[in-house]
Parts: sequence; C-alpha cells; structure tokens
Amino acid sequence: MAEIIVALDLPADGARRLLDRLPEVRWVKIGSILFGREGPALIRELTGRGLKVFLDLKWHDIPNTVAGAVEGARDLGVAMATVHTLGGVAMMQAAAKAAGPGLGVVGVTVLTSHDAAGYGKTVGRDGVVLLDEVRRLARSAREAGLRGIVCSPLEVAAVGQELGDGSWRVVPGIR
Repeated sequence: MAEIIVALDLPADGARRLLDRLPEVRWVKIGSILFGREGPALIRELTGRGLKVFLDLKWHDIPNTVAGAVEGARDLGVAMATVHTLGGVAMMQAAAKAAGPGLGVVGVTVLTSHDAAGYGKTVGRDGVVLLDEVRRLARSAREAGLRGIVCSPLEVAAVGQELGDGSWRVVPGIR
C-alpha cells in the first residue's frame, strides 16, 4: 500500500504550522538540516503527535558506528531511517540488526545528483550505467536484510525486480 510522507524541509516553526493544517498526515520526513537544528527533541515531539518519523540522515560509516546511530533512532521511536548502501554489506547488516522489528532501515543507492561520469569517477570505474548500479546496490541491501530502498520514480520497476514483494520502495517527490 502506498503512503505519502510529508517532507519537513523547512524550519521547525513552519513544519509545525504545516502539520497543524494537515491533521490527516501519518508520516513525516526529517532530513539532516532540520535534524541538525532541532535534534531529538523534534522527533520526540512528532512521535508524541502520533506521527511516524522517517529520519533521512543517510548514514555511511563503520558498522559499529552506524549500528549505534540506528539504535539511537530506534530508541527515539523513529519508524524509518536511511543508510548509504555504498557503506557495504557489513554496515547494512549491522544497521538492520540494530533496527529490530520496529524500525525499517532503507538504503540509498545512487544519489539523483550523480550522472554516470561523475559516479564512475567517484567509484573509480569507467562506463558506469547508473540503473545497473542501482540494481546492484539494491541486491546488496536485500542480502544485508534492509527493509527496502530509496529510489527515483524511474528506478521503481527495476528495484522492485531486485527486492521482490514486501520490500519498501521510498520514492522522493518531484519538485
């Protein structure tokens, strides 16, 4: 079942006013800018309103550090959080294990700001096909036990083939 996640990509006071005008909202996304300014207190406030929080911080670090961050998010009541799949299988496995049953960890594969040449330069390979990279990283996420993947609308079908039924596909809105 598809659900809408409202991205709170604005200052906290504006986010509160928006949520007051949208009482039917069930999910909200908190990114690194808002989290950096408001921290865990805002997450506690939002979960206290009965909202499911998607914490989009795209963790990419050693497995132990990412597991600790995921545990912190889980303890705050976060419902979904992101890790970078380029952090590797061990890191993703640690994140999935730390999440437990209540927190869905989803993987970020290739950032939409990358083009093939720039991504290829970043990973040290020529002739990169971005959709192939997304599929490869989605398979790694599935094997590591992540709940799903963040993907563009153009990648939904390909990611679905890699992940199978029951996996989450989180698709950011188009501006």
